[in-house]
Amino acid sequence: MTKLPDLEAWAIFAAVAELRSFSGAAAALGLGKSTVSKAVSRLEAQLGQSLFHRTSRRLALTEAARPLAERAQRMVAEARGAEEIARDSATTTAGRVRLAAPMSFGALKVAPVLAAFLRAHPAVEVELHFSDARVDIVAEGYDLALRIADLEDSSLLARRLCGIPGHIVAAPAYLAQHGRPVHAGELGAHRLLGYTNRPGPWRLRGPGGAEVVVHATGPLSANSGDALVPALLAGLGIARLPGFIIGPHLASGALEAILPEWNPPPTALHLLTPPGNLRPARVEALIAWLARYLRD
Repeated sequence: MTKLPDLEAWAIFAAVAELRSFSGAAAALGLGKSTVSKAVSRLEAQLGQSLFHRTSRRLALTEAARPLAERAQRMVAEARGAEEIARDSATTTAGRVRLAAPMSFGALKVAPVLAAFLRAHPAVEVELHFSDARVDIVAEGYDLALRIADLEDSSLLARRLCGIPGHIVAAPAYLAQHGRPVHAGELGAHRLLGYTNRPGPWRLRGPGGAEVVVHATGPLSANSGDALVPALLAGLGIARLPGFIIGPHLASGALEAILPEWNPPPTALHLLTPPGNLRPARVEALIAWLARYLRD
């Protein structure tokens, strides 16, 4: 295994070479003189040669050390430049932010909010990824994610933005042909359209805390809530969908909410970030913007 260079010793050597003084380098670096001396001795031992001619009055670089001093000073300059770039990135609202969001909610609600954000922060670039699948934001390198779910315990930092109401809906034509269920227990006899990103039966809670479990079977299942809407409008079945997808169709009367006292369990929109409290200013700015405009 390749041994890493002793970068601390090289930085100390660069300071001594520049100032031609162990005590001067110690003062400039805020270190003890013995620490400086030991670092230079350590580097000399690693290189197998002396770096300085030492006398009681004068400290001079050896012939072999002169090109090494130039390289060491360049290394220190590069490191300082990297730190300056990092500090600028942390404090300047500029650069790229990677954001993951659910597909339907992202297109309907997040994209318009982002357009306003980008107008307000022209130096920021947002890479937006839509998916209803659960994204591993740490492994896939996202700065933040929006997720509509009941969250399990995790190392991610989560902030609840708002509740997401759900509705059980059908088209008037379906209800006219197949009848209107008056109790959640009757849903099992109907054609139910399924959302595959939330697999398993429908678990509904009704008046007095009663619970009903319904196994959804029907002509269509999809991993996108939007994909179920045309089948709903065509009268092909009943679906359980969030209000942000079917709200306009409820308002127009193209769909009707049924069994309102048996609404699906409440869920919420959460904003997730990787663990850790230090985030660049551009990420903090987007978090604040999303929290402000999506909380309702």
